Amino acid sequence: MKDFKKKISILTVIFSMMVLAACGSSESSDGGPELKKEGEFNFIVSGEFPPFSSVDKNGELTGYDVAVGKAIADELGLKAVPEKFKFHGAVSAIKADRFDAAVASHTITEERKQAVNFSEPYYYSGPVIFTRPDSDIKTKEDLKGKEVAVSKGSTYEKSAQDFTDQIKNYDSDATALRALSEGKHDAVITDAITGKQAIEKGFKIVEQEQLGTSEQAIAVKKEDKELLKAINKALKKLKDSGELIKLSEEYVGADITQKPE
Repeated sequence: MKDFKKKISILTVIFSMMVLAACGSSESSDGGPELKKEGEFNFIVSGEFPPFSSVDKNGELTGYDVAVGKAIADELGLKAVPEKFKFHGAVSAIKADRFDAAVASHTITEERKQAVNFSEPYYYSGPVIFTRPDSDIKTKEDLKGKEVAVSKGSTYEKSAQDFTDQIKNYDSDATALRALSEGKHDAVITDAITGKQAIEKGFKIVEQEQLGTSEQAIAVKKEDKELLKAINKALKKLKDSGELIKLSEEYVGADITQKPE
C-alpha cells in the first residue's frame, strides 16, 4: 500500500511539472511558433481601408494587407486565414490572444508598443489633410477650431487632436471621407493613398498638407516571440525577393516599401 501511494505521489509530481512546462511555453511542440490553430496563420485586417483591405463583390477580403498576410503564410508553410475586424479593437484583440496577428496597417507608436510587439515595417505612410475643393483649409494651422473626421482608434485621431478639439469618429477612413465629400465636417486626416483612391472613385475631396511619415507593421502578442521572429524572417525574404514591392505596386500602384529619405 505504501509503495502504491508512493507511485501515485511520484506520478502527481511528474504530471504537475508537465503542466507547468506547457503553461510556460510560448512555442509549439516542435519548437516553432505557437498558433491559434495548427497549420494556420490566422490574421485580422480592417476590411474597410482600401486599397489596404476591403471586401470585394464576391464577399472576399482583398487588398495589400491581405496579400502581405497571405504571402507571409506561404513563407511559413501555413494556410492563410484572414478575418475582418474593427480597426479600433484590433490591438486589444491581439493582446487578448484571439488571433495570431494583425496585418492591418498599424502605425508603430509608443502607446501601442506597450500592448503588443511589432514586426519590421512592411510599408511606410503618413497622415494627410483632405478637404472639399472649395475649402479654405490648406495647412495644419487652418484646422484650429475646425471639425475634423477620422477613423476611431487610428493615429490620425491623435494627429487631429494636435490641431482641434472638434473631432468626429468613424469606424473607417472610407466612411469619414464619404461624409466629407457629402458636405459633412471641415476636413479628414487619413493616409494619402486611401484619400487618392477615394478621389478616383468620385469623392469630392482634395489633398492638402501632409503631416509627416510613419512606419506600418504587423502586431503580435508580446508573448509570441517565436511567431514574431518567423514573421520578420518571412518579411525579409519577401523584401529581398522583390515580392513585397510587387504586391505594393499591384494593390497600391506605387512602391511604398522603401523608407523615405
